[in-house]
Formats: sequence, structure tokens, C-alpha cells
Amino acid sequence: MIHLIVAALLSNATPAPARVAAVEIVVRDLDAERRFYTQALGFRDLGGERVEGGRVEHLALGNERYDLLRDDIDGLVIPATAKSTDRDFQHIAIIVSDMQTAWNHVSHYGIRKVSAAPQVLPAWNPAAGGIAAVYFRDPEGHPLELLHFPPGKGAPQWHAPSPLFLGIDHTAIGVADTAASTRFYEALGLSVRGHSNNYGIEQERLSGIPGAHVQITAVRFDSAPGIEFLHYVTPAFAQPRESASLDDLVATRTVIVEPNAGVLCAKHATAASWAAGCIVRDPDGHLVELRAP
Repeated sequence: MIHLIVAALLSNATPAPARVAAVEIVVRDLDAERRFYTQALGFRDLGGERVEGGRVEHLALGNERYDLLRDDIDGLVIPATAKSTDRDFQHIAIIVSDMQTAWNHVSHYGIRKVSAAPQVLPAWNPAAGGIAAVYFRDPEGHPLELLHFPPGKGAPQWHAPSPLFLGIDHTAIGVADTAASTRFYEALGLSVRGHSNNYGIEQERLSGIPGAHVQITAVRFDSAPGIEFLHYVTPAFAQPRESASLDDLVATRTVIVEPNAGVLCAKHATAASWAAGCIVRDPDGHLVELRAP
């Protein structure tokens, strides 16, 4: 009788909502990268585990997850010439409670600066005006962003006075066709939540790219992190490497937990699949790992 009651409760249980469960990067030196993220950016180390083909270390910042994957096969490193106009570009945006203090702190940890200093986006831009941002790369070349929201912008949790590093608001990806990317991610259950059209000297200094003009579209589930599309109007996008492998350091994955993962995996050509999920590529080749709850 007890077993029947439990089964009935489980069958009537509301499925867990879909969410971006983690962003996962491929690293060469797992220990060094773990030290960087925990010491320079305040991530918590949740421990690691052996997985097929390598080892993964689970990190967290606030309520958001960031995983480091050390593959048994050494893929290509990130070239020194990589920039945000590459279609394989993907970074995470880390929210800080004090931009200048955070920038001064992280600058001591072997980063490669993309922006010379934090930039405050201009007031004429209604979607982004007053937001402070800075681009840089970790010791292995993975791109990162620090963000600070002014009053009236961003989720309530991003206005806490402490700690210094609050969490991950979104992961941003380079796209060539916003409409195609929107269709792809809406089919996974995300919805469009906002747009911004960024250009001018502040955007050029932020990205380190003269003449930078980028159209941004934000899609997300109800919880952070979301996903932002970066469609550069100028300069034109560089072409992605068609041979990019799952072992390459540019092979960042957005991990989505989705109750309908099995159905979604069956609809998409997969880069890899297993019983409870799969890895698919979006229209620009970015990796999305779909997992059942």
C-alpha cells in the first residue's frame, strides 16, 4: 500500500522547471584553473568527479554553476588573436557589488586584459545605460566579463552589497543570425526577455574592437543564468573553425536541464548522446548539453 501511495505521488509531481544548470569550459590545467576561479573570482569548489573521457570540477558562484572539464585528449588551445567577433566566442558575465574593487582584485591573478579599464555604458542607451562592464580572459584564454548593474536594472539579487562577486547573470555567445538563434533556443524552452543596441566609444573600449556595433538579444528561463546573443553589425564576424572538437578549449558548453530532453535530443542532430541526454550544436556551432532532470 505504501508503495502505491508513493507511486501515485510521484506520478502527480510537477516536473522541475527547465533551467541553465551550468556553463562548462574545457581546460588544460585543472588545478591551476580551479585556483584561479576560487581565488580571483570567489567561486566555491563543490568537488570533482571522474567522467567518461576526463575529469570535471564543479564550481559555484551564488546560485549558479560553472564546471571545469579536463579532457583526456588535448584539444586546440585558444589562439592569442581570439576576440568577441569570433562566432565561437562565449563568455560568462559575473555580477559584482563594486566594480572598481573587483577589477583591482582580479587584475592581480594573471589575466589578459581586453578592456583597459571598466566602461560605463552611456545614458542614451535605454537598455544598457549606466551598466559598468569590463572584458578580460583567464590564464588559459577563456573570455570573461564583470558586470555591475545600476539601480533599476538587473535582477534584485544583483543589488546585494556583498559579497564582492555575486553570481552569474548570463552566458553570451556570438551569433550570425539572431532570428535563427532565437528559433533554436525558443524550441528548448527559453524566451526572449530583452534587447540592446550597443555602439560608440564605450563599446569599442569594452570589447577592444574599433568600430564595434553589437545587437544583443537576451533569452532565458525564469532563473539565472540566461543566454545573450551577440550579433556584431560591425566589424563582420570571423568564420568559426568548422573542425572545432569537443576537446578544444573553445568548446564551452551550456548545460540545460530539461524535462523533455529525450524528445529534444531526438529532434536535433547530436554531437554526442547517451541514455539521459545529448550534446547538440546551435546554428553557430555552440555546444548545448541537454540533460534529463
